[in-house]
Amino acid sequence: MEEARRQTQRQLDIIDLQIIRRMTALIPRLQPKRTAYRCGKAPDPEAFLERYRSHLAALTAERQPEIDALSRKLARQDRAIAALRARQHLHHERAA
Repeated sequence: MEEARRQTQRQLDIIDLQIIRRMTALIPRLQPKRTAYRCGKAPDPEAFLERYRSHLAALTAERQPEIDALSRKLARQDRAIAALRARQHLHHERAA
């Protein structure tokens, strides 16, 4: 049961890593064009952050149904493990 929980957590971690890798690959395209510097304007860090957050939200939304399903599965597994441990604890108390 605990191994199944670890596998579910691993699946969630893999999704997280995939989103991070895609965002890392996108960063160069999110940065402002260098021509703005030549015109005497400094790049706006707020604009970069806004573009970054927007793309991150879109990538996360793409995977949200999968993330939600795995999160629900993980919660069920946690409850099942807790119930099993409680039963085992109760059984050990009665045996003592």
